[in-house]
This record gives sequence, structure tokens and C-alpha cells, in this order.
Amino acid sequence: MVNLTINSIPVTVPEGTTILDAAASVDIEIPSLCYLKELNEISACRVCCVEVEGEGKLVPSCNNVVREGMVIRTNSPRALEARRVNMELILSQHDNKCATCIRSGTCQLQKIANDMGILGVSYPTDLARGKKADWTTTFPLYRDVNKCIKCMRCIQVCDKVQSLSVWDISGSGARTTIDVSENRVIKQADCSLCGQCITHCPTGALRERDDTQKAYAALGDPDRVTIVQIAPAVRAAWGEAFGMPTGKATVGQLVSVLRKLGADYVFDTTFSADLTIMEEGTELLQRLQAGDLDNQPMFTSCCPGWVRFLKSQFPEMTGRLSTAKSPQQMFGAVGKTWLAHNLGVDADKIYSISIMPCIAKKAERELPSMDSAGHGSDVDLVITTRELARMARAEHLDVENIAESAFDSPLGDGTGAGVIFGATGGVMEAALRSAYFLTTGENPSPDAFREVRDDGTISPLPWREATFELAGRTVRCAVASGLGNARQLLHSLQRREVHYEFVEIMACPGGCVGGGGQPQHDGMEMAFERGKNLYFLDENADIRRSHENPDVKALYDNYFEQPLSHKSHMLLHTDHNKWQMPPSPQRNRNGYVINPNAKLQG
Repeated sequence: MVNLTINSIPVTVPEGTTILDAAASVDIEIPSLCYLKELNEISACRVCCVEVEGEGKLVPSCNNVVREGMVIRTNSPRALEARRVNMELILSQHDNKCATCIRSGTCQLQKIANDMGILGVSYPTDLARGKKADWTTTFPLYRDVNKCIKCMRCIQVCDKVQSLSVWDISGSGARTTIDVSENRVIKQADCSLCGQCITHCPTGALRERDDTQKAYAALGDPDRVTIVQIAPAVRAAWGEAFGMPTGKATVGQLVSVLRKLGADYVFDTTFSADLTIMEEGTELLQRLQAGDLDNQPMFTSCCPGWVRFLKSQFPEMTGRLSTAKSPQQMFGAVGKTWLAHNLGVDADKIYSISIMPCIAKKAERELPSMDSAGHGSDVDLVITTRELARMARAEHLDVENIAESAFDSPLGDGTGAGVIFGATGGVMEAALRSAYFLTTGENPSPDAFREVRDDGTISPLPWREATFELAGRTVRCAVASGLGNARQLLHSLQRREVHYEFVEIMACPGGCVGGGGQPQHDGMEMAFERGKNLYFLDENADIRRSHENPDVKALYDNYFEQPLSHKSHMLLHTDHNKWQMPPSPQRNRNGYVINPNAKLQG
């Protein structure tokens, strides 16, 4: 242990503790903008500098560890003045129009400036103009260069966690900024659209494309019939945007919010998650019986960020993806066919909106292969959890006290298996519950396959693995979340170091609950806690197996006949080769570009 003094307070902490963490242990807050523990500890912002007795220069607290006998002052006149100067320099290159910023109220830069009482900036404003400030308005990910504070968080998350290196430093000196790497524009980059750069950005420099005005227009159009679906992961996080504790923000309240916003029908994506399990689980068994999995596994395909990653980084393995569409897209196809007929509504009048935790879903709905119903795009609009929260605020809805209401029928019933789709390992577990039934005719215990869950323990591999018996067949399974972990798993598969029959991969660490469209909490990773909430809902669900969903049974009885039927192939499955990802730079096994000056390789 190390003994030191901070602001005249005796402190004892373990060796290796940073000054920042040592101060936090005695409730002394040192402001920081760039710091992310074990990820971005480069002291780029210099806002966390403190005075250490005996040191000639101020010391950044985020990347300096404590020493025995240290005497530290976080609030000395010298430290406070330096902190203020550094903040004003940052603000001089920042678009300070906070009232029109998407992060107003949740922005770390705004908070620290307010805490310091900064009412003006002593330095001349220097903002990017013209082409330097240009960014496409159609791509699902939006960047505002004049809100970037050069903290490097986006670079580190993309490099170290997702292994894609989409972002890099551009320019030098006062002109230093962050831009797309390899001198590419974002539409030509191999971006997975996981959105982790957004959730880790401390300002409004990165955000999703705002589609709220399109949503308002659709919800207010009397000639349209709006059907809205809510993803499982959304229910675990939407209340955070309103300061509601976990478990207090119910999905019934969210249904009421959407009705208040003008939705004609509100449905549960857990229904189509159950439908996905029936199709994907049956496909798994079919491939298993045909010997197709003897050498290579079948990959889950419900995460569009993961699909984008595979097609750009390992295009030769695209054929290993399940052909089953994601729950979002299955719902869209069913919504404009069977549901339209069931409701007695002209399918051309239906406008399908999905509430998703993910910005990759915005790109998925735009794919040319996602129009199988024959009435335009199967899903017309995707709104993230954050966008929904902004819409509810704009309508001044008292979401905390709003009365609950039920999903509409049909397609309003979902199972516990569908709910856990939102957490890493959930798709795998749900699929195995039904695959066991399809092979044996008997229901397994709902918790028979819980080994694939993220239980908070450290795995010896960057992924979780488990082996199960299905009707006398051994099925080896692997589950990975985060694209850096996925890259390591795929390399191991290619080198024949491991072999699995069934692999689930989610682009975002922790799964959809940690998606790039979820509420932001600076410096906090919320995926695991949100995932626990979904597993709690599963444990308390009346039905916990997808094949027992009465709405799914009725859909097969009255429309699809059976999984993998001709009609289900037409509406519920897709050809992943119908669209292409932008080319990717050559990378080593860890994801880093081998030759930054080389031409992009297809």
C-alpha cells in the first residue's frame, strides 16, 4: 500500500493507483476529458493536472501513479489557473453553440466549463471552415469537426476494442484534428457502424444521423399507418435517459410513450426474435445434419455491425453466415405482408419504424436485399434509443409517471428467449433452447445452456465457449462480443486452432445492450448491468422458449407453414452477397494496418 496526502487528507491506496483514482477514493473529483481507464490514458486534454510538492511542473493525474509520501494539491491556485487556461484553449477551437447541440446537458466539456465558472474565452475562436468541416448527411454516423476536442477516445476505442482503426490523427500543430484514416471519406471506410466511438465521445462531435423529423412526419401523417417495433435491448436502457433507476422504466411505459407520440400500432421485436430463432435454429440443424459444419461453423447474422465487419475483414467467410434476417428485418417483412392483411390495411400505406439500440440498424434497413415484402423497404425508419428519448422530451411527456399499456396484437407476444437477444450469448442460448426441442421433441430446462452467458467472470479466451449434446450430436459453441475479440476468434478458426459448429458474434461489447445508439454515461460501461436486467426478465417470463410463442405458432400455421419453407425463404432470409462493403486496408492479425501507405485492398 502507498500512503500520501491529497488536499491535506491522508490517503492509502494500492501500488500502481493513479493520482486521479487515489483522489476519487476520498471523494475528491479531478476533472478530465480524455481519460478512459485502461483505454485512453494519454493526458491529451491536460485538464486533470495537479500540483505535486517538489515537482517543478504540474502533473497530469490520469497517467501518473502515486508514490509513498506524495503531497498533492488538486485545488492550488497554480493548478486551477492551468486547468482554466487549458479549458479556454479547448473552447477556442470548439463550436460553443450548446443550446443546439445534441449533447447539451450530458456533455463533459459543458459540465467542466460550467463547474469552473467559465463565462467567456480569452483566446480568438478558430473553427474549421469549408471542406475541412464537410461531412455527409446521409451516412448513419455523423461527425462535427468543430465539436471535436481531440481527446483521441474514438481512435483508441476503434483501435483497441474494435480493431478497425477507422479514425486517426490528421494534420499537425494547431491544425491537428481527428478524421477518417487512410485519407478516406466515411462512406468508403470499412466502418462497422458499431457506434462505440459515439458512446465514448465526451462531446457532440460524434452522433447518429438524426432521423427524428422523419419520424414526426410519419407519425403525424393521417394517410399513413405507423407500426412501431421495440428492440429487446431498448427496454433495458431507455429509462436511463430520464434518470429512472433500472427496473423502474418498464416496457409498458415505453409503449405508452410511443402511443403518445402518435404510433398507430406498437409491437415487440422479441416476437420476431423468436421467429428468428425458429428459422436460424432450424437452419443450424439442417447444416449440421448435412455435414456443412464439419469444418467451419455457422455464424449468427442478427447483428448488422458484425455482418459489416465480416464482409469487409473476412469476405471469404461470408457464406458461413446464417441466411436468416435479423429480428428487425423479419418484423418489417411480416409487417408489410401478413400483418397488413390481418389488420385489413393496404401494405403501401404502412410505415414501419423500429426503435433500436444500434446505428448499424439504420444502414441495414437501407440494404437492397431488405425489400422482400414488395412495398419499398421492409423497415422504413430506424430510431435509436437516444433519438426516442429526445422525441419524448420534445413532447414534454412525463415518462416517469406515464401509465403502462400493452403491446398490440397480433405480434405482441414475445418470450424470455426473445428478450435475451439483447445481451451477448442471448441469441446462442435462445437458439439452443429451441434446437434441443426440434431434435428431441422435448423441452430442455430454460437454463440448460446458460454457460454461454456473460456472467462477469474472466474467460481464458477473448470469447466464451461451451459444448452441448443435441440428439446425440456434439455441438461446440463460441460467443464473442466486441469486434477485436471477433477478429481473434476468426483468426483462430482460420488457423484451425479451434473448431466450433455454432458461433454467435455481437459487434458491441456486451451485445446490443451496449449498442452505439444507447444512452451515454461518460466513463461508464453499462452493458453488463443492462444485460442482467434482460436475464431477470427472462427468468420471470411466462414463456421462455421461442418455439412456444403462440403468435409465432399462429404465424406458421396460417402463413409460413414451417421454418425454411419457400415462403419463409422469400421473406425471412437474405443473400449476404447481394451487397458489398467498402474495401479494407491490409491488416495484421491484431487489426492494425500493415502498410499505411499501401493502396486499399479488396
